[in-house]
Amino acid sequence: MPRSTALITGASRGIGAAIARGLARDGIRLVGIHYGHDRAAAEDAATQIRAEGATPVLIQADLARGAAAAAQVATQWKEAVALHGHAGTDVLVSNAGINGAQSIGQLDTATYDRVLAVNLAAPTFLLHHLTDHLNDNGRVVAISTGYTRIAAPTHIAYTASKAGLEGVIRAVAPELAKRGITANSVAPGVVDTDINADWIDAPGAREHAESLSAFGRLGTSEDIADVVRYLAGDGGRWITGQTIDATGGTRL
Repeated sequence: MPRSTALITGASRGIGAAIARGLARDGIRLVGIHYGHDRAAAEDAATQIRAEGATPVLIQADLARGAAAAAQVATQWKEAVALHGHAGTDVLVSNAGINGAQSIGQLDTATYDRVLAVNLAAPTFLLHHLTDHLNDNGRVVAISTGYTRIAAPTHIAYTASKAGLEGVIRAVAPELAKRGITANSVAPGVVDTDINADWIDAPGAREHAESLSAFGRLGTSEDIADVVRYLAGDGGRWITGQTIDATGGTRL
């Protein structure tokens, strides 16, 4: 079934930008590129979307404001969809996330609140605001983390937020399925993107991270984007309420 509209949060760089490009390549004609602060990166992503023959829509909102930011994103997206003559949202990908690496002993309330606002409250309320805007047979995909399966003592808030997001997706799947809409999570392992740049280039860190995967390498943005593209396409029609492990066989 052809799908024509997709909104991707955190789509200016990394996994989000790769998802946006891939969905445009697959025939999505209107691509919502949400970004937090880096307008230049978002404009670069928009240029890549145009090169794939699709129309980009830039949507700025700081998701650290949680539910309020989600409402802002939803409003801007709905207006853009109507302006460009489309009927609703075919694909929603909640990709935006922040790390806030801290162990339980280091954890502070400000970091915890910010991580949960961006990674859990914002995508939950974005789905809330867009549920009635989703077209029948649409697709909802949330980017989680392999840390919901693999213990990560230095990522307490991050793990909590993503485990919560997986739970939300699983909880809404039966309701959305009544309209043919699938809802799934994708759990990456260590991916060579900006979110990991603060530690991956430390001496020995890259080599260690590569050794954790069954394939002996880091994941790429395209590795994750291709899993999302499958779920967003017709091939994913019989998969819902699931978390797809896309860690490259990390710590099997």
